[in-house]
Amino acid sequence: MHWITRPGWPGNLISLVAGAITTLALAPFDLWPLAILSIALFYLGLRDLQPRQAAWRGWWYGFGLFAAGTSWVYVSIHDYGAASPPLAAFLTLGFVAGLGLFFTLAAWLWARWIRRVEAPLADALAFAALWLAQEAFRGWFLTGFPWLYAGYSQLDGPLAGLAPIGGVWLLSFSLALSAALLVNLPRLRADKRFLAAGIVLLLAPWVAGIAFSGHAWTKPAGQPLKVAAMQGNVPQNLKWDPAQLNAQLARYRDMSLSAEPTDLIVWPETAVPVLKEQAIGYLSVMDRFASDRQAALITGVPLRQPNERGEMRYYNAVSVIGQGSGDYLKQKLVPFGEYVPLQEVLRGLIEFFNLPMSDFARGPSEQPLLEAKGYRIATYICYEVVYPEFAAELAARSDLLLTVSNDAWFGRSIGPLQHLQMAQMRALEAGRWMIRATNNGITVLIDPFGHITEQLPQFEQGVMYGEVQPMQHLTPYLQWRAWPMVILCALLFGWALLASRMAKTV
Repeated sequence: MHWITRPGWPGNLISLVAGAITTLALAPFDLWPLAILSIALFYLGLRDLQPRQAAWRGWWYGFGLFAAGTSWVYVSIHDYGAASPPLAAFLTLGFVAGLGLFFTLAAWLWARWIRRVEAPLADALAFAALWLAQEAFRGWFLTGFPWLYAGYSQLDGPLAGLAPIGGVWLLSFSLALSAALLVNLPRLRADKRFLAAGIVLLLAPWVAGIAFSGHAWTKPAGQPLKVAAMQGNVPQNLKWDPAQLNAQLARYRDMSLSAEPTDLIVWPETAVPVLKEQAIGYLSVMDRFASDRQAALITGVPLRQPNERGEMRYYNAVSVIGQGSGDYLKQKLVPFGEYVPLQEVLRGLIEFFNLPMSDFARGPSEQPLLEAKGYRIATYICYEVVYPEFAAELAARSDLLLTVSNDAWFGRSIGPLQHLQMAQMRALEAGRWMIRATNNGITVLIDPFGHITEQLPQFEQGVMYGEVQPMQHLTPYLQWRAWPMVILCALLFGWALLASRMAKTV
């Protein structure tokens, strides 16, 4: 035990492994108790370290977390960015090393300003607040990377019932608090009052999570809608090939024409791999087909239109034709995949920086929701569904959730399965049905409790049929968002800082 609490390589190695095992707590492994073990080891490893030592220990934890959990970045860079294995490995390691700095900062702040070794109960509460602040910060800084949040491990765990109340934020906070309290229980035995309070704080979120499991916060609105979601399974290396355009358009046309009649026909992200203005004839035909079937057809299609300054820009978009209307322009863009930071410098260096359709603009923040069959649909294009607050803002105005994606970029890695887990969490937080249509998997229907009701296998062409129920009313999380957790963490930080300052003056 002393190895992890002291500075040096043994503790750093344990921290590296602790970060890495978080991946096993998430999809597709779902060994959720490992999330508690991982956080507990991180917390314990910072107990006796000086700020500089703690910063280094935190980096090793972050490096282990992202090296294991985002290894699929290598697949995107090497397989589809045409980078050599050494270059792809170098870029992936640089990406992982940079993300590790989030934990460097958190660990330094902990050791320098917040840690309260003399008060185990307050220490555990402050640590949980810091853990949550770290997750929120990396979901915002430089457009954010809100991946591998600890709370996602609870999608099928005992805490899942808390998601509609406080979102994934409350789940992460509860896990961090539980981990720190378990570490501190031996130190709380000296005072029975603190021990009792610690046990109550430890058990409370788990009891509440189980108590609220299956509670329906939202109610049906209208009649169920029949859905047909098309999974074209177009290889990524052919998707943007002009010679393959007609074949791709014919694939989705023929799949739709031969499908059973439904209320909604859903195609995945950029199923029409050409600008909307260049596919007017094709879309007009599909518009008439959908209208004749009394259906709404929703498809991903890039479009070009002027921005607020009158400049013509390209947008990754979703459009509705048939018995529906509206265009949604993607707001959360993927760096390098959809836009290139510092493109004046990077474009042309390697093929990875010249990927097809990597010059998209960000859509405006104020957009009307898509409308289909008389219902409002909150739409998330690929990466957007992993942003909890962004997703909640749209979901609060909707009757139904939709996410379209093209996870072919990640091959057979665990990336698409992690992506699906986050989409399931958004449905659970919002208490709404979600349609998820993807190019090559995983195409699913998700109920308001985050459970998959229908699914197509990965890497197969097919049509998924099912029913979704539009919902009304708001879960507590959609109503209040993260503000209760923000206020709680601010109070805990203030308490810890004030107590630390008073202790130094005594």
